[in-house]
Parts: sequence; structure tokens; C-alpha cells
Amino acid sequence: MGTGGGGTDFGAWQESWDRQQEWYMPDREERFRIMLDMTEALVGTAPRVLDLACGTGSITDRVLRRFPEARSTAVDRDPALLALARGTFAGDARVDVVDADLTAPDWYEALPHATYDVVLTATALHWMPTEALRTLYGQLAPLVREGGAFMNADHMPDPETPRVNAAERALRHAVMDQAREAGAQDWDAWWAALAEEPELAGPVAARMKLFGAHSEGDTQPPSWHAATLREAGFAEARTVWASPSDALVLGLR
Repeated sequence: MGTGGGGTDFGAWQESWDRQQEWYMPDREERFRIMLDMTEALVGTAPRVLDLACGTGSITDRVLRRFPEARSTAVDRDPALLALARGTFAGDARVDVVDADLTAPDWYEALPHATYDVVLTATALHWMPTEALRTLYGQLAPLVREGGAFMNADHMPDPETPRVNAAERALRHAVMDQAREAGAQDWDAWWAALAEEPELAGPVAARMKLFGAHSEGDTQPPSWHAATLREAGFAEARTVWASPSDALVLGLR
């Protein structure tokens, strides 16, 4: 990870993004580990990867560290996070960073490849409304080669266990409050700091104009994701990792 032409330390910003995300999800690295384990098990150690709703490129970074022969297409719409991804992977021929709106009917036409060995996404698609996500799953099936996989690690609470959900949420937020008091940086503070970076102030302003501070979408339980992936054309689909609030659902073509 390098420094931008204007002096931006993209490696430091990636580290701060990871710490901010881990404040919300202390098991973040565990879901990434399972994701990469299943990638290796299903498609080997030199996969062509589509990093969907890539953000800063957290998945691509971990893919390339574990699989140096991999290739990744990182796609997102967020101008600020794309700027961080471009700065991070500048000069790395293994990575293509693509600006595309996943709600557009032809978003996949911007991709440099027709198919991928594996499509990976984490903590990103919950901002989409349910029917938009159903449409996206249908668009993803043809992008995954036969024998390839799609994996989505995201917030997937089970509506049938409201008391369990409430207890887990209360404990998680209590722990987060303690971490904040100890100096942990939350979402809003991280974005405020990024806006002070001269090279990234413009992309942050564009991002806020496009999305606002937060995006609203729907969350569905793992069973919905697995069933919808099968309806979309995946031969098999099930949960391969779960925490009390999140899950990693895998669809196999």
C-alpha cells in the first residue's frame, strides 16, 4: 500500500478503515478467513475474483495477500471509497477498480471480464432494498462460472428470534460504548477525518451528495439469501459461517 501523488498515505487510511469497521464487527477477520478458505476449497489459489461493493478494497487486499496469483475486479459506486481503493492498488496489474451502480440494469457491462471464479462481498449489500437485491442475485448467476461461487457476508438477523436478537444487540452496543470511551473511532468520526484529507476532500463531498451520511436498505435472514440464490440459478446455497447477528451465505454454480 502506497502514498498518493498528493502525499496521501493510503495504507494508513486502509488501517483506520479496518479499525473503524472492527469497532462494529469484532469478528470481521473471521468472516474474511472463512471466505478465503472456501474460495481455496472451491476454485483454488489463483482465482479471478469480483469484489462486489468493494469499498476501500478490504476483500481484494486480503485475497492478494493470501493468493498472490489471484486477479481481482473491485467494483463500487462510492467516490470516496473508490478513491481509496485506486490509491491503494495503484500500479498493481492484478487489480481493476471499476465505478458502477449495482442498481443499474446494465452495471455488469462495465466489468473487464464476462465471468469470474468467485464473487465476494461483505457488509455492503444490506443497503439495497429486498427486490433490488433479488434482481442483483439474478444478474450475478451468469457472472459466476460453472463450479464457481458467490459469497455474501452481511447483517442477516433472524426475525423469528426477537429476544435473542435484542439481547445480543444490547451487549454488543455496551461493548462498543466502552470502546468509544477508550478512543475508538466510529463511522461518523472516520468520515469527518477523511474529509480533512486534501486529496480526498473532493471525493468525500461527492459521496455525501450521492448518498448522504448513511444508506438505507433491508436485512433478510440467511434462509432468504440461500433460497433466493437457488432461485437465481445457483445449484447449491447455504450458510457457511455465522455470528449472533451476521452470516456468510455461499452460492455454488
